[in-house]
Amino acid sequence: MIFTTLGRYFLTRYVVTTFWFLVGIFSLVFIIDFSEQASRLSNLPRYSVTGALLISAFRIPTILQQTVPFVALFSAMAALISLNRRYELVVTRAAGISVWQFLRPFVLGSFLFGVLAVLALNPLAAWGAKKEEALLAALGSSRTSDSGSIPWLRQIYEGTDTIIGARSVQDGGTTLLNVTVIHFDPQGSIILRQDAASAKLEDGYWLLNGVTETSSGQLPRRLQTAQLRTNLKPEFVQERLAKADSIQFFDLPRKIEVARSFGFSTSGMETQFHSLLSLPLLLVAMTLIAACVSLKFSRFNQSRSVILGGILSGFVLYVVTVLVKAFGSSGIVPPFVAAWLPVVVAMALGSTILLNQEDG
Repeated sequence: MIFTTLGRYFLTRYVVTTFWFLVGIFSLVFIIDFSEQASRLSNLPRYSVTGALLISAFRIPTILQQTVPFVALFSAMAALISLNRRYELVVTRAAGISVWQFLRPFVLGSFLFGVLAVLALNPLAAWGAKKEEALLAALGSSRTSDSGSIPWLRQIYEGTDTIIGARSVQDGGTTLLNVTVIHFDPQGSIILRQDAASAKLEDGYWLLNGVTETSSGQLPRRLQTAQLRTNLKPEFVQERLAKADSIQFFDLPRKIEVARSFGFSTSGMETQFHSLLSLPLLLVAMTLIAACVSLKFSRFNQSRSVILGGILSGFVLYVVTVLVKAFGSSGIVPPFVAAWLPVVVAMALGSTILLNQEDG
C-alpha cells in the first residue's frame, strides 16, 4: 500500500500538510519571539535590530522542537479530515482497502518526521542555543542561563575553599560570564571576593578578566586579569554545568559515559536520550489518535466535538509524557520506562480504539 500510487498520494498529502503547518508555526513563533526579544533587550548597550532578529532565529529550532508532537497530531487530523470531506477515503474504503492499509502512509510519514526531528532539528536546536548565548553576551546581556538558576561550582585546592558563581555559561561551561568568586579560610569565614566580567578555564587555572577584588577592611582593587588556581578539568566542568536538553542527540551517549566516570547522576541525560529515541513512535501514536477522531468525521457530522476531542487527547498525552519524563530525570522512575511507557500505552490505546471503531 505504501508504495502504490494511492499510498504515495496519501503520503504526499501528509508531507505537504506537515510542511505548511511548520511554516505557519515558524512564522508565528518568529514574530512573537522577535517582539519579545526586542522589548526585553532594547536597553542593552550594544542592542541592534539585526541582533534581535538573529537571536529569534537561533531560538526557533528549540521552540519548534517542543511543538513537533502537536504538529504531527494536527497534520494527521487536517489531512484525514480533508480526505474525508472530498470523499476520497469513502472511495478508498469502497475499493476494499481497510483502515490499516490506507493509514500506513500516514504512519510512515509521521515516523520519518520524528526521525528528521531527532537527527536534524535537535542538533540544530543545540547549535542555535550556543549561538544565542554568544550573541547575548556580545550585546552586553547579563541574563541568567536557560534554566533560570545561577550555576555554582565549589573547589577545594591547595587548602583554599572557593565558590564560583556566574550569571551565564558558554562553551559547555568552560567560559563563565559575570562571575563571582568567594574565597573562604579554613574556619569558613569569607576572606576575599572577586567579581569578574568573564572567566575562562585554562590548563590548571581560571583566567579572570575585568576583576574587582574586595577584602574585609580594604578598598576594592581593580585588575585587568587575575588567575585562580584550580584542579578542575574541562570535562568535569562541562558535565557539571551541562543541561540534558541542551546536548544534541549524537553527543548524549558519550556525555552519559563521561558523567558516569565522574560519579554524576545520569538520569536526566538518559531520559533525554530515550525520549529522543522514542520520539518517532510518539508521533506515530499521535497519528493513531488523530485517526481515531477523524476517520468518521464526514459520516457523523461531529466536527467541533471530534476535533476538540482529538486536540484534548493529544494534549493529555503530551502532558503525561512530559510529567513522566520529569520523574525519569529526577531518578524516581527508570529513564527507559519514563521515556517509553507513555508511547507504548498511547499506541496500544489508539490501536484498540481503531479496532473497536473499524472492526467491531
